[in-house]
Amino acid sequence: MPVIVQDIDSRIITKPRWWLVLAGLALVLAGAFLAQSIRTADGTVVRDVRFNGTDGKVMSALLYVPKNATSATPAPGILAVHGYINSRETQDGFAIEFARRGYVVLSLDQTGHGYSGGPAFSNGFGGPDGLRYLRSLPMVDTRQIGLEGHSMGGWTVLAAAAAMPTGYSSMVLEGSSTGAPFAQEGSPNWPRNLAVVFSRYDEFSNLMWGVPRANDVAKSGKLQAVFGTEAPVVENRLYGAIEAGTARKLYQPATTHPGDHASTVAIGNAIEWFAATLIGGNPRPARDQIWYWKEVGTGIGLVGFVMIMLGTFDALARLPLFVSMRHATMPVTAYRDAAWWKGFALSTALPALLFFPTFIAAYLLLPASRWLPQAVTSQITLWAVVSAGLSLLIGRFLPRSPGTIQTGWGKSILLAVATVAAGYAALWLVDQLFHTDFRLWVVAVKLPSVRQWAIAAIYVVPLTFAFLVTTRSLTRATVGSDTAGRRYGAAIMTLTTGFIVMLGIIYGVLFMTGSLITAFDPLSTVIAIQFVPVLIAVAIIAIFTWQRTGSYRPGGLIAGILVTLYAVAGTATQI
Repeated sequence: MPVIVQDIDSRIITKPRWWLVLAGLALVLAGAFLAQSIRTADGTVVRDVRFNGTDGKVMSALLYVPKNATSATPAPGILAVHGYINSRETQDGFAIEFARRGYVVLSLDQTGHGYSGGPAFSNGFGGPDGLRYLRSLPMVDTRQIGLEGHSMGGWTVLAAAAAMPTGYSSMVLEGSSTGAPFAQEGSPNWPRNLAVVFSRYDEFSNLMWGVPRANDVAKSGKLQAVFGTEAPVVENRLYGAIEAGTARKLYQPATTHPGDHASTVAIGNAIEWFAATLIGGNPRPARDQIWYWKEVGTGIGLVGFVMIMLGTFDALARLPLFVSMRHATMPVTAYRDAAWWKGFALSTALPALLFFPTFIAAYLLLPASRWLPQAVTSQITLWAVVSAGLSLLIGRFLPRSPGTIQTGWGKSILLAVATVAAGYAALWLVDQLFHTDFRLWVVAVKLPSVRQWAIAAIYVVPLTFAFLVTTRSLTRATVGSDTAGRRYGAAIMTLTTGFIVMLGIIYGVLFMTGSLITAFDPLSTVIAIQFVPVLIAVAIIAIFTWQRTGSYRPGGLIAGILVTLYAVAGTATQI
């Protein structure tokens, strides 16, 4: 029998409660203020810039100008570039610390990423255009230019170096490499003054340097050719000569490929190299770092973002327009029996088990096209739709609630759109006031560009269908005797346990042996990390909205819209 745990008379109109919205807004503003305070430490000015690149494509970047850099006293400049399916803000840790040492930093959006135009991979990833723009700035000493790129950002700065061989002084490749698949082959003489920061647990060691274990990169023949040696490269040893432009050094911090952005060691390695190879920066030690407080700030903003949406939903649901949507919540069962645990096991395991097969299938069968312009978003969509289809089958094994009342689609859609709009209004506000967004490490909520809004319209229907099925399954597995906290916990565990176990096995083996058991698809391995926090948010939204309406529909609609915007604004556009 369904267990009714609360009784809401839909005829009663209660006064909206805005305290959760106000608390979320306070967190958002406080976090953004902290983030921008760290970015602008020591008088640095941060500007959101646009400039025309090759074929008139608009390029986007954040420009960090330290107070010592003027047209009368130009300072060294550094072009810093993120990796694939990231954006300019991903490089904030590097950019903040470079600027604190007196360097002008141009943190670039690659082509087809963030707010830069063109398709991904085009025009040397935007690297030549970025270097050209940096060299045109009057406060930059063009005799002292550094290039720094992470992952595909390394290929971006290598493209810039190839286009302008005398236009830079030194380079740092973080988690990247010279040569195939997308860069010019390296040699003892090119690129100039190169530091390779390649972490001991980097997931892309085979792609970058042709070795199955990142810890063995010193034995890579490809790396040895760049360092001009036939013996294994010795970490922290200086090869070549800075004065001749042939200097080489290998650093191997104990982190992963995405971990480079959250590592004081990896960032410190880049600081150390530019201090040795660029003239004009200040002598602040590499260990003196504050960038992580910026991550704390934007992470706080991420929490506030969710709070604003939940608070908006709660307040609007109490208005006369939406009060008819409020119904009794009807958990399916009073306790967790064998059928419940069977449903839980299937619901949490299958999405994780389907992750790699569907991502590989989408890569092979759904290449980027006019109708599916983002390869990674297409992969996410196929995974979500296939998982939803199987979830519908799984629902046959769960207890059913014949008496559940569903909210009307029209009002559900209107309430969901208004809820998401409130969150993105807060995002727009901090972007205007502080040039920040909401992010913590690999999780980032960005304002979509005009082009990205149009792309979102392509993916929003299938993704929303998938998350409607997900929230339907969650609410049909609710237990009447659970407290609110246990109900949220059960939903979170249902959506994330499979991914947590999968990632735990993958990274447990990686950290113990140095071998990546999913080396057949390292990119999807890294992408999977984001699924845990994103699905936690989906679970919270699903239960929160269900407890106020008795329906899965509003939560599923909100989750579908949010995941669509999150994916589209945060990945690469190929077409």
